[in-house]
Amino acid sequence: MGEDIIHAVVSHGYGITVGCGVTLDVAPEHEMEKVLFAADELTGLIGAAALMRPSKSTKDMELKSLKKKYKSKGFAAGCSREVIERGAGQLGWDLEKLLTMTLQAMAATEDTIQAEVAAER
Repeated sequence: MGEDIIHAVVSHGYGITVGCGVTLDVAPEHEMEKVLFAADELTGLIGAAALMRPSKSTKDMELKSLKKKYKSKGFAAGCSREVIERGAGQLGWDLEKLLTMTLQAMAATEDTIQAEVAAER
């Protein structure tokens, strides 16, 4: 595995204190690393929001609905809003752009991912 891959994996936890009390200090440098950092927590929140919907899908989720869930600190409380916002800042994006682009990406790939999961069963 190349150093660039290792750096990307390690940097996606930048500034986060892990269970043993160590704070990860490898900063994301490249755009892909910054996107990974920003989207990791956010995809968890979007996935949780999708599961609360009758359709269980991101494909019919509106940004307004996602923003409402995002603002509810008790919803998907394990998904750090602070990390999501830092990630948007590292990219030079406002939060709405990050929410929009991540939701669109998840909706666009949902069928493919579900088919791959079903094929593995």
